[in-house]
Amino acid sequence: MSSISLHFEKVYGRSPDICASAPGRVNLIGEHIDFSEGFVLPFAINDCTDVAIAKTNENVIKIASVQRGSEVISVAISDISPDRTGDWERYVLGVIWALGIETGLEIFIDGKVPVGAGLSSSAALEASVATALNSLFFLGHDLPALALLCQKAENDYVGMPCGIMDQSVSLMAEKGSALLLDCRDLTTKNISFNVASHGLELLIIDTQIHHELVDGGYAERRASCDSVVAKLNITSMRHLSIDQLLSQKSEITETEFNRAHHAVTEIQRVLDAVIALEKSDFKELGKLINASHESLRDDYTVSCPELDCAVDASLAAGALGARMVGGGFGGSAIALIKAENVESTKLAIQNAFESKSYKAPRFFTSLPSQGARIH
Repeated sequence: MSSISLHFEKVYGRSPDICASAPGRVNLIGEHIDFSEGFVLPFAINDCTDVAIAKTNENVIKIASVQRGSEVISVAISDISPDRTGDWERYVLGVIWALGIETGLEIFIDGKVPVGAGLSSSAALEASVATALNSLFFLGHDLPALALLCQKAENDYVGMPCGIMDQSVSLMAEKGSALLLDCRDLTTKNISFNVASHGLELLIIDTQIHHELVDGGYAERRASCDSVVAKLNITSMRHLSIDQLLSQKSEITETEFNRAHHAVTEIQRVLDAVIALEKSDFKELGKLINASHESLRDDYTVSCPELDCAVDASLAAGALGARMVGGGFGGSAIALIKAENVESTKLAIQNAFESKSYKAPRFFTSLPSQGARIH
């Protein structure tokens, strides 16, 4: 019996009907452009959220987790509404709401994706629950449809105006590949991402400055992009060229220009990164990763001192490229480095953090992994 099944049985006194898991993600490049119909290039990491679920005859949803000491949260089905306050369980309830489930459930969660580290623990939670429910109730949703329903849960129930990237990669990723995702129509292409065969490693640096994206910073930046779209009478940033942006700069505010400049240039960087990967040109990929961080730091202003420190220390130690990942305001950075330099790079980052009296960072690596699955 699996670990999640044993946990479920300990709390609820019986075996679950179904178990599923879904991974967190690292976005190689393409940040804050999924809601602009852009292209993104994430991959799934090894760390997953596991879920076990059983149907009941009660009109109640019961939710427990390893991380919350197995305390059971009970919510009447009639009380499931976007207006309902709550904590982490709102992500689970949002998926139940978005899928239209009106049956009593017992749910147990084991979330192994670090929370607040910019590795999309929320999408892993949503995707694992959605995958299990889609199968348990024979709903028949394909993966793009399931991603959209998870996004609906986070947008409309939780109140976080995220794009579609995190849910899509958590559901659709394939082992050994980054996922080139067209956020306009959710078409995908697997791009081989085998850095190890080239003597390289992708180091993930968790600054341990945990972000909270529902606090308004993310929403404010998305609102700026939406304002540019309205003022320039375009469908999305996908339809805006750099020449058009420069020629119509006077029609938008300086902040709106900076946000749009990030979006337009970041979309192009993703396409350029795919070309670099297909050519195994990791030097060029590193340059694009660096440019992405500079844009996120200066145009989109979602970095923070700890993220900048991690990036700067990585580059000083010889990294080909480094940047913040995720929503920003904390979380993690990535560094593309020579495998032989892993330990020296970690030490350089640790020393840089210590010199600034920052909390010690955490490090891990991950190969591109499989998306959501039923156990």
